[in-house]
Amino acid sequence: MKIYNTLTRKKEEFVPLEEGHVRMYVCGPTVYNYIHIGNARPMIVFDTVRRYLEHKGYDVNYVSNFTDVDDKIIKKANEEGVDASVISQRFIREAQKDMESLNVKEATHHPRATEEIGGMIDMIQTLIEKDHAYAVDGTVYFRTRSFKDYGKLSKKNIDDLEAGHRDIKVTGEAGKEDPLDFVLWKPKKEGEPSWPSPWGDGRPGWHIECSVMAKKYLGEQIDIHAGGEDLIFPHHENEIAQSEACNEKEFAHYWMHNGFLNIDNVKMSKSLGNFFTVREIGEKYDLQVLRFFMLSAHYRSPLNFSADLMAAAKNGLDRILTAVDRLRSIEGEDHPMDENEQEQIKALEALCQKFDRAMDDDFNTADAVSAVFEMVRLANVQATSQSSAKFVSTVLKAIVEYSDILGIITEREEEMLDEDIEALIAERQSARKAKNFARADEIRQMLLEKGIILEDTREGVKWKRA
Repeated sequence: MKIYNTLTRKKEEFVPLEEGHVRMYVCGPTVYNYIHIGNARPMIVFDTVRRYLEHKGYDVNYVSNFTDVDDKIIKKANEEGVDASVISQRFIREAQKDMESLNVKEATHHPRATEEIGGMIDMIQTLIEKDHAYAVDGTVYFRTRSFKDYGKLSKKNIDDLEAGHRDIKVTGEAGKEDPLDFVLWKPKKEGEPSWPSPWGDGRPGWHIECSVMAKKYLGEQIDIHAGGEDLIFPHHENEIAQSEACNEKEFAHYWMHNGFLNIDNVKMSKSLGNFFTVREIGEKYDLQVLRFFMLSAHYRSPLNFSADLMAAAKNGLDRILTAVDRLRSIEGEDHPMDENEQEQIKALEALCQKFDRAMDDDFNTADAVSAVFEMVRLANVQATSQSSAKFVSTVLKAIVEYSDILGIITEREEEMLDEDIEALIAERQSARKAKNFARADEIRQMLLEKGIILEDTREGVKWKRA
């Protein structure tokens, strides 16, 4: 199995630090709002990587954090007049709902930055003791030039950075020894959450958080560190500098980064009005369609989101689910497999190997999906009511198993009856009148997960199926 390593810019044979075990860290979202479909791409991609590693027999310790202290969280909290923890806890819950709807498996550990402050203070102290960091008036900076390999992930030359690339260079902080030094600890400001430290009350910088959480839950060295390509610099570059300066050993062996997601060939942004949350997409499509769409391209390629491409993904997913439904409805004959069926099982095994070869080649999900489509084609042509029960069950098992590696759920939920929907809408209306908004929101979400979209109008509540 080969992985494209951002660190070396080439595909490398995967050899774990410990045989049979994989230590994997994936940078999670900053929880100040609902997750958007750009956040969803790494969640889906690296969940699929994890699933395939488990299919190969590896025990995967999968860690993905929540950044729950950040300027954006604080801004949102101040706007609402609540504590920052209220915002972060609310949107962690919402992110978990969306991840479940996307069929993203629960991480082995889901650390939160605010629960790991002690470890961050310890690492910062170690960096100061080793002369890689220094404190100035309550702020602690990392001494960037003290780490000789700085820039090895992003391939940025430190002298070029010094020459003044404005999008890279951090300037303006008083007391800095070097404009390239970055913050490990920042002093408390009025109206912000803070924690006591040897340098005064304050909070950690963003980069130190992931270094500490990866070390605590995975150890000083990890196999795979992953995230979106926007994190290569400065976030992941700074993680390497901190971790390797502190621990004096290679931090992560393989670095994986997914490509950007565009909307109708334009970069997603709120100012352009083409910014979509997972929740909003879930009101138009089953989120299994979004997952299937995300896997239709190689994870390192840019991916373009459009209504036409989502329609194509829906059709493709329906082909698989319809084939599975048909196979489940065939009882089959109670006799051994005949010669033709045995030949078809060999063809099926070859398609399973084709899937594995695609995934072994840097997790090429596009080619893996193609192999599943070929399994579906075989099933549609070869499996009939005259087939042996053994043949039908073997074909069904293969399609379900390989769909599951992609995180595709092949069990269709039964459609809700109209009267059950109306009963829940009536209960929601009663809850709203009683000012039980939590229950009202819960019912709305429950219906949304069943593909039922509510619209509150002056004439009352209208609903439709997604």
